[in-house]
Amino acid sequence: MPSDPIYAIGDIHGHLDQLDHALALIDKDGGPDAQVVFLGDLVDRGPDSCGVIERLQRGIAVGRNWTVLKGNHDAMFQAFLEEAELFHPRTRLGLSYLDSTMGGSATLASYGSDMRLTDPEDLRRDALEHIPYRHLEFIRQLPLYHQVDDLLFVHAGIRPEVALADQDPEDLYWIRAEFLDHPDPHPWMVVHGHTAVQRAEHHGNRVNLDSGAGFGRPITAAAIEGRNVWELGPFGRQPLLPLD
Repeated sequence: MPSDPIYAIGDIHGHLDQLDHALALIDKDGGPDAQVVFLGDLVDRGPDSCGVIERLQRGIAVGRNWTVLKGNHDAMFQAFLEEAELFHPRTRLGLSYLDSTMGGSATLASYGSDMRLTDPEDLRRDALEHIPYRHLEFIRQLPLYHQVDDLLFVHAGIRPEVALADQDPEDLYWIRAEFLDHPDPHPWMVVHGHTAVQRAEHHGNRVNLDSGAGFGRPITAAAIEGRNVWELGPFGRQPLLPLD
């Protein structure tokens, strides 16, 4: 008997309406007991990061078979709330977390924070008055990867030829070129997000499901059986064939 499919959802970036649409597609294909992995970047840029975290947290609380991974934007959100940290050395262009391109200000606004505050520490304190503590705890405890047989789900990717136990945790939600440009097989087919593309891509050794929700494009939901991948849409499954 073939195993049940595993479903995965790419970067959400605060778009609750799109998340609900993706979940409806999965429910239609696999039913309410479907195993779903969310690839991180729950927050930033979109209008309702608060609603996204609430939806995921409540789904897990009622017993949905969901695994939610931590993305770099989720880690930056956590770092701002804990230390008023605005900059991360691996951020491209050296942008502040609160810059509109990074989208942190949209996340804080979704909780009702006073975005007129200009001092980061003042804004952090104000945010903590508006953000439920259980949301911060939810972000804190998110795992960095999820392995099922020969599938590895992770936000950004892995450093090639490094054992999983020896990976730098930050690589798992920040790495780009070293992983994306690696042509050879990994011990698993790696299912990831983080690097936005126009639509989902299958490269044989990896599958990128970040179809650019943070930049106005639709979220991708996919069904995976072994190394076969299908995008889910209004007319059901569409095969996602390897490009290389």
